[in-house]
Amino acid sequence: MNRPAKRLAAGVIGTLAVLGLSFPGLAQDAPRAAEPAVPPPAAMLADGVPAIPQSLVADTRPFLEYRTAGFAGWHPVDQSMLITTRFGNVSQLHRVAAPGAARRQISFEEEPIFNGSWSPDGSMLLLEKDAGGNEVAQIYALDGGRLTLLTDGKSRHALGPWSDDGELVAYGSNMRSGVYNDIYIMDPRDPGSARMVLSTDSGGWAAIDFAPNGRDLLVFNYISVTDSQLHIVNVETGAIRQVTRDATPVAYGNLQFALDGRLWVSSDKDSDVQRLGVLDTQTGLFTPMIDGGRWDISSFDIAKDGKTIAYVINEAGFSRLYLYDIATGAKRQVMGLPPGEIGSGMKFAPWGALGFTVYSNQAPGDAYSLDPATMQVTRWTESETGGLDPAVNILPELVEIKSFDGEPVSGLLYRPDPARHPGKRPLIMSIHGGPEGQATAGFLGRNNYLVNELGIALFYPNVRGSTGFGKRFVSLDNGPFRREDSVKDIGALLDRLAKYPTLDAKRFGITGGSYGGYMCYAGAIRYGRRFNAATCIVAISNFVTFLENTEEYRRDLRRVEYGDERIPELRAKLQEISPLTEVDRLKLPLLVVTGANDPRVPASEADQIIDAVRSRGGTAWHLLARNEGHGFRRKENADFLFWTTLAFWQKHLLGQDVGAAD
Repeated sequence: MNRPAKRLAAGVIGTLAVLGLSFPGLAQDAPRAAEPAVPPPAAMLADGVPAIPQSLVADTRPFLEYRTAGFAGWHPVDQSMLITTRFGNVSQLHRVAAPGAARRQISFEEEPIFNGSWSPDGSMLLLEKDAGGNEVAQIYALDGGRLTLLTDGKSRHALGPWSDDGELVAYGSNMRSGVYNDIYIMDPRDPGSARMVLSTDSGGWAAIDFAPNGRDLLVFNYISVTDSQLHIVNVETGAIRQVTRDATPVAYGNLQFALDGRLWVSSDKDSDVQRLGVLDTQTGLFTPMIDGGRWDISSFDIAKDGKTIAYVINEAGFSRLYLYDIATGAKRQVMGLPPGEIGSGMKFAPWGALGFTVYSNQAPGDAYSLDPATMQVTRWTESETGGLDPAVNILPELVEIKSFDGEPVSGLLYRPDPARHPGKRPLIMSIHGGPEGQATAGFLGRNNYLVNELGIALFYPNVRGSTGFGKRFVSLDNGPFRREDSVKDIGALLDRLAKYPTLDAKRFGITGGSYGGYMCYAGAIRYGRRFNAATCIVAISNFVTFLENTEEYRRDLRRVEYGDERIPELRAKLQEISPLTEVDRLKLPLLVVTGANDPRVPASEADQIIDAVRSRGGTAWHLLARNEGHGFRRKENADFLFWTTLAFWQKHLLGQDVGAAD
């Protein structure tokens, strides 16, 4: 039987089990005979997964019925706030007229909408939308609940900035080559006016900001997390000028023109961390103005009157918000925010208010504003939490250690309430993707059920290669010959966690997504005796096949991080360190999760390791969502994934029948 046929047969078997029909070999994994089961969503293939009991669904329901609200912008005329939140299955755009007012939905799409951009006069609202998580986004105008397509409907597009007069919008598109992002401009009222202003030969280009003169467009070429270059394109003449020519790699992060025409940027030029300052667009000279000490300045925005800058310092995953007076250099810290993370995309309104999002485990993610004159913080939305009190949720504690070679690494630990869950508790280690990413002190969402109800501790490590700890640290895992040093960090963190008297080192699990999924496999192989089970999501199983099959526009960017598989020496090492090569050592039960439309880590990465594990007699549950890409964006899919994950942990971490109590 070929692989698609085997997958289909497995899906049929799973459906028979859900319908209560018998099938040889399923009895040992079935829920109690009299208990009904919940079927997977229509687009979900549950392969080798036992039927999920309805009792588990009912018990977890309040933890799944939460929302988050993200600030997306201001309407420049009526002063309403644009937010994203979910009332149905996927996130959509809403308007909020005033703090605490109703969230009025204005987009009604089958696919999720994560952001929108008003024109400077408020007459047009533009947005991006892809299909099934394939990341081939199109640009649309939204009016009266209807979308008007502005792009070709088949190429990949990335919406950029408006010109200050609202006449033009810039965007990236791979329409010319089918691969790389060229830069275009158009009058969105006349899509036929679109024209290319910059032809490129790599995948990291993006349109960033128009200068106040309306003709100079700042464009950005992302080469790696530590290397980027800036150019200015005159959209009237087509002249292109390179702004930065650094002798050594320099990363430029947030970039924005001020009212006076000066370009403000965050950069690690002559520093290990991102500082905020002014970049001379003629000479490329960077003058730092604001220093976050040992921490990155992770985002900023400039007030429309050019007098104030709001900026965020990322302190080991916790955000601190400040205001900077451009004339005097005075700094003020904003107080009274929930402890957690301030999302990207904060923006000053024309009348002076600052809009932003705060995510905290004791506040699920809501939109706020700040009055810079009075420093008063106002919460605009109060997202539902399924009737649960978010104030009882656990806040993380920072764990800092020295790794195997003395390198400091850290992570965020959520420990259950000892009064409710006494004794030694099991733990799940959850590793972020990227690897240029960071575990931050945000909202745990569904995972609060693990902590609050099951008494499972959660640990989110920031191993070497994570962002937020300087450019030296983020580069420590680059290339195949240093890749496994980050895996060794997991071992050092395990040593520390095993010493906690409240944690049960005999009941540890590991999970992770994307690059964190590779770390999940690698950790399960190297530390198989210290973990009980592994849940690996949209995960790299073989670096060579991953690099050969990821979308072409991403390939060169990933080769900088992982190594170039076309070079024999690097290919051999990439093959050596790949989990698929060491699958004989992978003895833990696996839950493997993937999206059929994933352009980053193709579903074939899951197929090959599942087949390898099963052919050796191992256990591998598999969830495949046919309408998802790099992660699950639809609530019905995310819910079923959570229930499956719970059943997996209950069986393989807690040693219980599915649905049994701790």
